[in-house]
Amino acid sequence: MMNVFKSNKSKLIGLIALFILLFLVFIVSISVGQTPITVITTIQAFIQYDPSNTEHIIIMTSRISRALIAVVIGACLAIAGTLMQAMTRNPLALPDLLGINAGGLFFIVLSITFLSLNSLTSYMWMGLLGAGIAGVLVFFLGSLGRDGLSPLRIVLAGAAISALFASGTQGLLVIDEQSIQSILFWMAGSVAGRDLNMLVSVFPYLGMAMIVALFLGRPLNILLSGEDVAKGLGQRTVLVKIIVGLVVIMLAGGSVAVAGAIGFIGLIVPHIVKGLIGRDHRWVIPYSALVGAMLLLVADMIARVIIMPQEVPIGVMTAFIGAPFFVYIARKGLKRNA
Repeated sequence: MMNVFKSNKSKLIGLIALFILLFLVFIVSISVGQTPITVITTIQAFIQYDPSNTEHIIIMTSRISRALIAVVIGACLAIAGTLMQAMTRNPLALPDLLGINAGGLFFIVLSITFLSLNSLTSYMWMGLLGAGIAGVLVFFLGSLGRDGLSPLRIVLAGAAISALFASGTQGLLVIDEQSIQSILFWMAGSVAGRDLNMLVSVFPYLGMAMIVALFLGRPLNILLSGEDVAKGLGQRTVLVKIIVGLVVIMLAGGSVAVAGAIGFIGLIVPHIVKGLIGRDHRWVIPYSALVGAMLLLVADMIARVIIMPQEVPIGVMTAFIGAPFFVYIARKGLKRNA
């Protein structure tokens, strides 16, 4: 794919245009559902809310929270994927490599089985705790040895921790079969039925992580030039990797805690963005946030209407979109190495 935006001025204009497009998609997504609502009615609900209007009530009580959660989660997953691919120098890297999804799901099942928790908010905090513990374990194991923290060690440690927590989850589900129904929607990933308070609870952490991520563009550009070159330029590479890892844990962990395991956003978006603007991460990161938010909104809209009146879990839709892209990137990499 050819770079469409080459100069910084054109990239800035493209970023503004993308933000406007995201806003339009956001409005349309609120209008789509089992009860069709016109865009004009949606805008009126924001400007002149009428508590006696059924459509206004639907917008304010359920659809706006769903759309906002999709925007934030999509942006977080896309940024996390961008950071993971840069840190590991692996174009197929996902936040899942840190065992975040597996850790979050394990702790949610653990809380259902032994603590008898049954509220979405409780699941959210347990999922965030599990994701954080999994990520810290991966970085701890990946830093052992004389070579220190390396991309290969991170990948291997992530695979081991993911397998460990996934096995633990399966074991717990066998012990307590009643937990299966409570956890299935979390394993598939969804933004439906989430209260806005869930997002508000974790947004300070997600917001702080996104802000830090915006300042990681230049260090990542230097890191991608090679370890030796980066150290020669005075960069403390281990510190950069630790900061990137903590940001990924917060972004992906918070996303899993709120919306469950939504895959492939972190894989697809960085490649789309790099095809548009190149590999300067000072621009790739903010572009990825907007494209990721938009992609998850579109996936959620399709999930709502494809088999109405029922809904497809949004994690299934992102997998349906992302799996062919994954195969394409993998084949492209194999041809390049052949």
